[in-house]
Amino acid sequence: MLRSARYVVEDPEWVKDLIRANPWATIVSPTAGGLVGSHYPVILEEDPADPAAIVIASHFGRPDDELHELGRHEVLVVIQGPHAYVSPSVYGTGEHVPTWDHLTAHLTGVPELLSDEENYATLERLTDHFERHREGGRSLADDEAASRRLAKGTRGFRLRVTRFEARAKLSQNKPPEVMARIADDLEAKYPLLAAEVRGAIPRA
Repeated sequence: MLRSARYVVEDPEWVKDLIRANPWATIVSPTAGGLVGSHYPVILEEDPADPAAIVIASHFGRPDDELHELGRHEVLVVIQGPHAYVSPSVYGTGEHVPTWDHLTAHLTGVPELLSDEENYATLERLTDHFERHREGGRSLADDEAASRRLAKGTRGFRLRVTRFEARAKLSQNKPPEVMARIADDLEAKYPLLAAEVRGAIPRA
């Protein structure tokens, strides 16, 4: 990712918040046959012994787990938050170079394969997490026998992040008044990103 120091985020709690808000992850594995990528939802797990640790859990649909050689090497998990094109027309006269503002985290670690029971428990947590705010939300427990049959087509994993790179590129290289104009320009279509840009504006 872009190495400019002004965009680097080193706070693991910021990364956890980004995962919570953007749980649809891209998972890339460097396999013997080349790079393999897949996309799955992830959920955070807390580690009481190490509150700062970033631990995620999810599952692969079979045979994706074999294609990724899951558990045999490191994987890269990409979490993509709000992002958008920024036009130089917002900067002022004499500006011609556009950019792209974004919130992004790259997580690295070796997946731990879960037992069938651990996998099913993870699938329950994932389902409950996304269903809990829906009226008439469903649960795997509604038909546990059928849910367990379907769960056999998945392979669960837990990933303790051993290192991460995170960036909050929010036009911090521009003066405060230009950042404010960028936020106003983004507001209609990208309100979450606009709020992040406003939050990054230096206060006098």
